[in-house]
Amino acid sequence: MRHVYHCPLRWADMDSLGHVNNVRYVDYLQEARVDMLRVHAPHSGTENLAEGVVVVRHDLEFLAPLVFRPEPVRIETWVTRIRAASFELQYEILDEDAEGTRHIYTRASTVLTPYLFSEERPRRIQPEERATLERWLEPEAV
Repeated sequence: MRHVYHCPLRWADMDSLGHVNNVRYVDYLQEARVDMLRVHAPHSGTENLAEGVVVVRHDLEFLAPLVFRPEPVRIETWVTRIRAASFELQYEILDEDAEGTRHIYTRASTVLTPYLFSEERPRRIQPEERATLERWLEPEAV
């Protein structure tokens, strides 16, 4: 199952060419991720997945320019991999018209690890966190 987040575009997100600046896409991904893991997490005890993680890697593929408009852009987020101490999210930033045609602006992935900031070290994913992540699990096709 994919989580859907509708992200507003802000005038300040634009670059001199009138497109969303590439660094803003990472902010959009974070907004979608926090919405998924904090606001819509089905289990209590998973709050640390929203803010108690560190990013190991981001990978973005820009497919089409995104320009300012008053309507929000749709971000779909899902989990593709869960390991003992890390997990991977995939995203698509897109629009979908009334006929269901998808116009994808960006595909992205993020690898995250739960982190104990007080001890400055990664930690393992807890069973209730794994259950939450499995709700959105769509393994990548090999």
